[in-house]
Amino acid sequence: MNYWLVKSEPSVYAWADLQRDKKTVWDGVRNFQARNHLKAMKKGDWVLVYHSMEEKAAVGIAEVTREAFADPKDNEWAAVELTAKKALKKPVTLAAIKATQALANMVLVKNSRLSVQPVRKEEFDRVLGMSE
Repeated sequence: MNYWLVKSEPSVYAWADLQRDKKTVWDGVRNFQARNHLKAMKKGDWVLVYHSMEEKAAVGIAEVTREAFADPKDNEWAAVELTAKKALKKPVTLAAIKATQALANMVLVKNSRLSVQPVRKEEFDRVLGMSE
């Protein structure tokens, strides 16, 4: 199993929307590196859902339930299907992540603009622990 982080502006598609919808097509990614990460996702992988812009916090966990396929809006790009698993007990802010030495090498810290990024299992577990 692999672990990932996807970013969304809550005003565009929030964690609450994914919880309500139960599942969604994660599309609209227009960055080559992020697209390659979407293509690397496998069914069963877990994904941290991160609210970008004003909140800047990991807020929930989703699961990849359909591997990469052509983005419905532009088949030159990729999409995956994500299903909501559970909300984090409390959001884990970017500030808290940056303040945690064990997460200093997390892609979110090193390249915070990347909308789809890999997360190491230890990092994923640490973020979950921080949400308790």
